[in-house]
Amino acid sequence: MRLTAVAEIDATRLASAAGAHGPLQAFADYRRMLDTIDDLDIVHVTTMPGFLVDIVLDCMARDLHVLVEKPPGMSSADTKRIAEAAAGSAGKSMVSFNRRYMPQILAVRRLMQDAGGAVHVSGTYNKPVTTLGTPAMAGITPDPVICDAIHHVDLLRWLAGAGDTAATPTHVHALVQDGPRAGSHRHNAVIRFDTGAIGSFSSHYGVGQREQRAEAHAEDLSAYLDLNTEPQVQLSRAEAAAGGTTRTCTQAPVLDLTAVGGAHFDEVRHFTDCILEDRQPWSGLQDAVITMRLAEAIRGGHQGLLP
Repeated sequence: MRLTAVAEIDATRLASAAGAHGPLQAFADYRRMLDTIDDLDIVHVTTMPGFLVDIVLDCMARDLHVLVEKPPGMSSADTKRIAEAAAGSAGKSMVSFNRRYMPQILAVRRLMQDAGGAVHVSGTYNKPVTTLGTPAMAGITPDPVICDAIHHVDLLRWLAGAGDTAATPTHVHALVQDGPRAGSHRHNAVIRFDTGAIGSFSSHYGVGQREQRAEAHAEDLSAYLDLNTEPQVQLSRAEAAAGGTTRTCTQAPVLDLTAVGGAHFDEVRHFTDCILEDRQPWSGLQDAVITMRLAEAIRGGHQGLLP
C-alpha cells in the first residue's frame, strides 16, 4: 500500500501534509486529484463534517473505496444520504469509529461475549471548553456530543453488541444541562439496547480536564478502561463462594491481543482486509446512521422509546 496523493485547499496544510507523508502527488483541489490519478483504490476523507458529504459522494460515484472520518456529516440525515449512495457504489465504505478497532477494546469485547454478553456498559467523555459548539464552528461541525463525544456513544453500542454487530438502542433517557459558556455542553443518558445490556453515558465540556473512560460488565466479569492515552485495562472475575455468593478471583483474566489481530490492529488494517477479502466492514455507513441518531437523541434530551 502506498500514499498516491493528498488534496487540501489550504496551501500551508497541503505543504505540511506533503512533507509529513510523502505522497507521490499533491493537489489543491480534490476533484483534480480524482480526475488525474487513475489508479486510486482507497480515499480517506478527513475534512470537517460540514464539508465532507459532497466529497464522499463524489468518491462513491466513481466506485472508489472510501474511509470516512467521524462524524459522517452534520446530521443523521447527511449520514443516511451517504449510506444510500454507498449502497449503489461498487466500492466499500466505512466510518472511522476508531474505538471499535483498538485491540484492547476488541479483546475486552471478546471476553464479554465469552461470558454471555455485556449486561452493563458505560462511557465518560469529558473535556475543557473547545471551539466545538460555539458560534465559530456553526455550519462546520455539529454539537460536541455528535462531532466528538460520538466516539463513546458508538463505543457503548460496540461493547453491548454481539458477534461483529453493534447493539441497537431501543430506549434513551437523556438529561441535558449546558453550562453558561458557549461550548459547555453537558449530557447524561441511560440507554437500553436490543441485546439486553444497559448503557450509561456521560459527557461534559467545560470541566477541568480531558477524561475518557469506559466500563463493560458481564456475569462475574468486569473491565475498566482508561482511554486517555494508550488504552489501559483493569480486569476482574468473580468465582463462586459460600452461601451462594461470589468473590473476586485473586488471578485476573488476561487480554489476548493476538486473537483480535495483534497489538497494532486498527481501523485502516480492518478496512484493507475487508477490501482484499470482499467482506463488509464493522462500521459501515448504514450502521453509522444508528450511532448518529443515538447521539442526536442524547443531545435532544430524548425520553423513552426510540422511533
